[in-house]
Amino acid sequence: MVRVERTTNQQQLEAAFDIRRKVFVEEQQVPAEEEYDEFEESSRHFLALDEQGSPCGTARWRRTPKGIKLERFAVLAEQRGKGVGAALVAKVLEDVAQQADTQGRVLYLHAQLTAMPLYARFGFSPEGEEFEECGIRHYLMKK
Repeated sequence: MVRVERTTNQQQLEAAFDIRRKVFVEEQQVPAEEEYDEFEESSRHFLALDEQGSPCGTARWRRTPKGIKLERFAVLAEQRGKGVGAALVAKVLEDVAQQADTQGRVLYLHAQLTAMPLYARFGFSPEGEEFEECGIRHYLMKK
C-alpha cells in the first residue's frame, strides 16, 4: 500500500529531490539546472512511500498567475505500474482542494506523453499543440 505525505522537513524534501534526480536528471537526461528552480521553496511538495516506508515517488504544486500548476511528478522506475503515480495525483488534488485560495482556479500541468492517460483518469484534458520541454514531448492538460 502506497502512502503519500506532504513534506514537512528537510530530510523528506531531500528524499523528494533524490527521486527527481534519479528520474529526471539520470534517466531522462534533463539538465540538473533545469530540474531544480526558484519555485522549490514556494511549492508544496509530496513524497510517496512504499509498503516498507521507503521513498518511491514525489510531486509538487504551486500557485501561478495562470492557476494551480501540478508538476514534478516522478516515480522510481522499479515502482512504476504499482499505483504510485495515481496515489500522488489523488493526494495533490486533495491538498489543493483543501486550500481556501485555490477554489475556482484552473488546475493545469505539463504532461509527458507517457503520463497523459494517468492525468486523464483524474479529469485532465489536453489543450493546444504538443510541445517540447527539456527535450521531452509534452501537452498542456487542464482540469
